[in-house]
Amino acid sequence: MIAEILLLAFAYLLGSVPTGYILGHLSGVDVRKAGSGNVGATNVARVAGRKLGIFTLIGDAAKGFLPVYLAQRMGFDATFVGLAALAAFLGHLYPIFLKFSGGKGVATAFGALLALAPAAAAVLVLVFLGVALASRIVSLASIAASAAAPVAVWLLGYPAAVTAVVTAMGLLIIWRHEKNIHRLLAGAEPKFSAKKLSN
Repeated sequence: MIAEILLLAFAYLLGSVPTGYILGHLSGVDVRKAGSGNVGATNVARVAGRKLGIFTLIGDAAKGFLPVYLAQRMGFDATFVGLAALAAFLGHLYPIFLKFSGGKGVATAFGALLALAPAAAAVLVLVFLGVALASRIVSLASIAASAAAPVAVWLLGYPAAVTAVVTAMGLLIIWRHEKNIHRLLAGAEPKFSAKKLSN
């Protein structure tokens, strides 16, 4: 029981590490006060440059992947492994290091899914890229992939506990995109531009 508690605490604390905020701060930018104010990779790329945006994406994904991988290596069952994924994800959304005000969780959820259900993760990459390239709107691609995630996991036959965790993460990601959804409906959501992300 102690091992389970420690691993869940580790997952949450690792998820709480604000990758985007740290990288932005090191470059002289408070990403919470620039652009959309979000600490995720998209806003970091927008306000601090493409390179730091990519590093933020990798770091946030690693926060989700590592606790799940450790739980699997330690021999825990699918239910506990799913809880480890959820703990890391919630750490990113509600980080103790940023007064519980974090990002939207897309990259961290993807990292967790990469360990939990790699085949489903591959499908969702295709969904994300397809929507992103067609619309040039990152938030729409994130919402589409989040909505598709539980379906992909279920159709590929992963355990019910994994499907439940992925469903919870998908719904939370969509909920965190509430403002984006309003802008999408109003036709005011900004489109992706390679020029804007160039250093």
